Amino acid sequence: MHGFFRGVIVTAETPHAFEGRTLGPLESRFVDVAALPWKDTPVKGVEMKILLQDKESGLMTALFRWAPGTELPLHEHVEIEQTYVLEGSIVDEEGEVLAGNYVWRPPGHRHVARAPNGALVLAFFLHPNKFVSDELNGQLLE
Repeated sequence: MHGFFRGVIVTAETPHAFEGRTLGPLESRFVDVAALPWKDTPVKGVEMKILLQDKESGLMTALFRWAPGTELPLHEHVEIEQTYVLEGSIVDEEGEVLAGNYVWRPPGHRHVARAPNGALVLAFFLHPNKFVSDELNGQLLE
């Protein structure tokens, strides 16, 4: 859903949320998260619901659902990435982020992340993660 905001084109959208509706460029976008579809990612066991996405800039806010035992292969945070864990936990070589806690990672940070018991996380990206593992090399998490 694109629009103009004080002479600037607004390219952010919530895929599948406002189909068939026309919203003004300055109207709030109230999103029925439960109605959004889960979308597969390049990583088996990780699904996402995109809450906000701007493909031009790379900005994205999404819910990620990790199945128990899932591992996100080696990837790089191209820009700052923020994660708030709603359920379960996310673990890497630096530590564990439990439900109710938050972590942010600087640009250039690389790691392998795991969800031994599954997880539901809210993540904020300025640019999608880039996989650097052999099996997903160069793909973006989007």
